[in-house]
Amino acid sequence: MTTVAARPPAPQAARRKRTSSGGGIGRYILIRFALIFPTIFILVSMVFWLMRATGDPITAALGGRLGPDQLAERIHAAGYDRPILVQYVEYLGNVFTGNFGTTISTNRPVTEVLLTYGVATAELVFYSLVVAFIVGIPLGLVAAYWRDKAPDAFLRVFAILCYATPVFFSALLFKLVFSVWLKVLPVAGRASTGSELQMQFLPGKTGIYTIDALQTGNPQILLDVVSHAVLPALALGLLTAGVFLRLVRTNVIGTLGADYVDSGRSRGVSEYRLVTKHAYRPALIPIITVIGLQIALLLSGAVLTETVFEWKGLGFQLAQFLTARDFVAVQGIVALLAVIVALSNFVVDIIAAVIDPRVRY
Repeated sequence: MTTVAARPPAPQAARRKRTSSGGGIGRYILIRFALIFPTIFILVSMVFWLMRATGDPITAALGGRLGPDQLAERIHAAGYDRPILVQYVEYLGNVFTGNFGTTISTNRPVTEVLLTYGVATAELVFYSLVVAFIVGIPLGLVAAYWRDKAPDAFLRVFAILCYATPVFFSALLFKLVFSVWLKVLPVAGRASTGSELQMQFLPGKTGIYTIDALQTGNPQILLDVVSHAVLPALALGLLTAGVFLRLVRTNVIGTLGADYVDSGRSRGVSEYRLVTKHAYRPALIPIITVIGLQIALLLSGAVLTETVFEWKGLGFQLAQFLTARDFVAVQGIVALLAVIVALSNFVVDIIAAVIDPRVRY
């Protein structure tokens, strides 16, 4: 009797078996979650050592305003005369318990500063992402539809101008045109003084002016808040809109060459329908994967945008603390922004993995 040796499983079947048994989205999420901690550790450590490269924060902020004895007393009271490694270990312990220290210039807990002004930056970033989606994705579809024609060439130049123009320059240009020349939009601030006073005494105040304006029930206050947000959101959002436009254009053009699109085209489906109904959805996956990086770009651009428009968020406060050489506050704000970027990338990676099954380890 002849015995037939069992064939080894095909490579693709074995790979599918390994993916279904030990891989998949659960394993991917666990790996990405585990990577958050070393990422945050490295970022927070870099912030500490870069801030201490100029010496202790007390000397940096008050070195020219206090006598030697007073300065030494303040340094000793803050513990900055201890070995740097001891300070580093204590700093890590405080950060991971949510204690970022006390500001030198205003003597406020850094955590209080982060909570007070962080919501303003979050609101600005949200508005900017809305602008980026509204401008970048439809124009990317238009550029792909009119590929290599005049509208496409114009939109490609527009995209380059969007992400190549310094955000402070576009912010100043918008202020000049819409606030100074046309006088149709406010020049600075998050809301007018009257609106801020009415929102100040709300019982459920959130600090997010759009929500607080809705709580007042006064449409004039809501209009005032939104009008103040238009120019900062445009200046910061167009920076990302240019990236989205190029990504959507490139990926829609690539998708239009897929077999299922050719099949639809052979059945007489119009090119407009192919672009808007069949090709654009797969093209959105790369947009989702780069949102985490764009949030980091928006947070960095928020420093200049908030300074130009006096939008009192973390970016505006960071500029103020840098001017005052308050490195304790700067250290806390930058550490928080680093944590936000790490967490944003984690969330975006999970969303991309849910949408696109090919995103796996």
